[in-house]
Amino acid sequence: MGRSLILNATQQPLAVVSVRRAILLVLKDKADVVASNGVVFHSERFAIAAPSVVKLRYFVHVPHRAHAALTRRGVFARDGWVCQYCGAPAENVDHVVPRSRGGAHTWDNVVAACRRCNSKKENRAPHEVGLKLRRPPFAPKDGLRLSLGRLDPSWEAYL
Repeated sequence: MGRSLILNATQQPLAVVSVRRAILLVLKDKADVVASNGVVFHSERFAIAAPSVVKLRYFVHVPHRAHAALTRRGVFARDGWVCQYCGAPAENVDHVVPRSRGGAHTWDNVVAACRRCNSKKENRAPHEVGLKLRRPPFAPKDGLRLSLGRLDPSWEAYL
């Protein structure tokens, strides 16, 4: 059906919801349509443009997070869905310093890897098996973009 970007009353991006949920927010006078994707939904007596971006009419307090949550999807998005050892399409998440050797489960120690490189590396450090990282892992600053997955072009102005 589609997705809509929800903005706080201060124009800060909050979340992505289904178009159906965004329409309900508009119909209940909790939000205003900022941008539409051109699709129109009809009922017996009413027609409404499908919102691509909606802004809440009231401010919602969001607790501040110092960093983005570490998720599998986030690691793949940060690394561009490619293996950080060979450049092939990534299928696994790999700890650069294995957890059994004291490596932490943090952004600075986790990379996307293909199945072949992950199997080759196993429980060793990359230099022990002749693998080299294409770039060092890092903690991303914008966790919202990572969690969104594919971005609608109409959202760029608000992110």
